[in-house]
Amino acid sequence: MRNRVSSSDQYFAFLSIKYEVDPDEFFNALVSAGENQKSTCGGLSIECRGKTHDRATFLILKGSEVVAQFPISTESLSAQSNPIKKFTQTDMIRRFLAKKYRKAQSRPIRDLRTGMSNVSLKAKILEISGPKPVVTRFGNSASVASALIADETGTIKLCLWNEQINCVSIGDTIQVRNARMSTFRGEKQLSIGKKGTLSAITDASAQLEVLSS
Repeated sequence: MRNRVSSSDQYFAFLSIKYEVDPDEFFNALVSAGENQKSTCGGLSIECRGKTHDRATFLILKGSEVVAQFPISTESLSAQSNPIKKFTQTDMIRRFLAKKYRKAQSRPIRDLRTGMSNVSLKAKILEISGPKPVVTRFGNSASVASALIADETGTIKLCLWNEQINCVSIGDTIQVRNARMSTFRGEKQLSIGKKGTLSAITDASAQLEVLSS
């Protein structure tokens, strides 16, 4: 994908859509990293690795995974309006989103059954319980919270671990991918493993998803 884009602005627009972070927040995080060496945006960490008079090079990570290392011009960083936002509406990104959402069709909550895996769905967060410290079966310390999520077909508990707890808020519409269904103390719950993802749906993503339906 990177080799097919025509500019750094377009590439960063692609990253904002792929990792479901608001384009304005992503651009502001790039500017902040350029000024302060590091910043965060959604689940991404951004580091400025070097600057010249006409460009800055950024390293972008998701956890410990390297997402990209790419330069952006100082002219783009100093622009009064977000120069990458306009690229979120390009045909290339629309095609990417259409393909992405065909692969990850959402399930309604009413159809979820204990034992299901690879579950994807969209829902709204109604409640989040306070995080509690726990010790996992592997002996590790962790924080866990429970969110009540809903779609038009019903509600279910979503188990949130560690950094997932701070990724979302009450009232958010979220996208869950590659989750699994289980039962805890007689109650069904949805949980997200290491290969799953949880993110708040941005306006840009929601608008472009409509094009794939």
